[in-house]
Amino acid sequence: MSSNTGASATVATWSGRKPDFSDVLAAAKRIAPYAHVTPVLQSRSLDQLSGAQLHFKCENFQRVGAFKFRGACNAVWSLSDAEAAHGVVTHSSGNHGAALALAAQTRGIVAHVVVPEGAVKSKLAAIQAYGASLHVCAPNMAAREAMAAAVQERTGARLVHPFTDPAVIAGQGTAALELLGQVGALDLVITPVGGGGLVGGTALAVAGASASTRVLAAEPEGAADAFESLRRGTRVTDLVPHTVCDGLRGTIGEINFDLLRAHGVEVLLVSDAQALAAMRLVWERMKILIEPSCATVLAAVLRNRDRFAGQRIGLILSGGNVDLDALPGWA
Repeated sequence: MSSNTGASATVATWSGRKPDFSDVLAAAKRIAPYAHVTPVLQSRSLDQLSGAQLHFKCENFQRVGAFKFRGACNAVWSLSDAEAAHGVVTHSSGNHGAALALAAQTRGIVAHVVVPEGAVKSKLAAIQAYGASLHVCAPNMAAREAMAAAVQERTGARLVHPFTDPAVIAGQGTAALELLGQVGALDLVITPVGGGGLVGGTALAVAGASASTRVLAAEPEGAADAFESLRRGTRVTDLVPHTVCDGLRGTIGEINFDLLRAHGVEVLLVSDAQALAAMRLVWERMKILIEPSCATVLAAVLRNRDRFAGQRIGLILSGGNVDLDALPGWA
């Protein structure tokens, strides 16, 4: 096993414990040779439209075009040499799969990615381009998990779950940690929420680096399991998602749900139409392309304009891997 920088792996031992702020700090150091420091952009016209001061953390400029590389890279480089020798496996609709494939490539190990039928073509192409082996399954979580388990049993590969792996969560938190270092204290940081890896890591990072900053999450109305889970006080796992925000169709993980509750994260709902409108606004005003999934954060601010007026808000733009042909009105 080798890397393109000569850095060696630093093993993180979890033993069932949940990640904390120290793990986010360790992750930032561990992934520094491989991950990009992404820019923070502002738009005067979007500030005027929202009535707030918006700081966009552009993870669409991260390697593989998404924040997912942070968590995957931390997970891969947290493995011992003995574990890494067998490679890694995951299930993913796209971004995490591509991220794990590239992270594995940086360490010179094999990656297996289980993908559901109907996944975004551009994301599948990226996974293959980074050298991973693809395994196609039915488009539901049970099928994804079953095939990943079968691959793991056959190969001995280490499972790197897209959002419940503690090393992945800690790695995702480095985006918010970096954001706070770039712009200073914020009133709010808002991330999208699907499985909860990004918002869970963000909650850890913000609690440790800027305790006065609140963390919120944006979620599509058609995949509102995190919102419903917090409302009911127990995880909702039987909701069938129906949303154009393909990256947010995953069910909130158990460890992620616990982190949301522990850190008082509130979930804000937006419609698909609002997410697509926000996506278009970012394109028109900032000249950057983002996924509908991460456009939810701007949509949430605009939907709640009066509530957030006058505040300094960090918005994590989680990715920019877009299949324009699949978007209504964009073909």
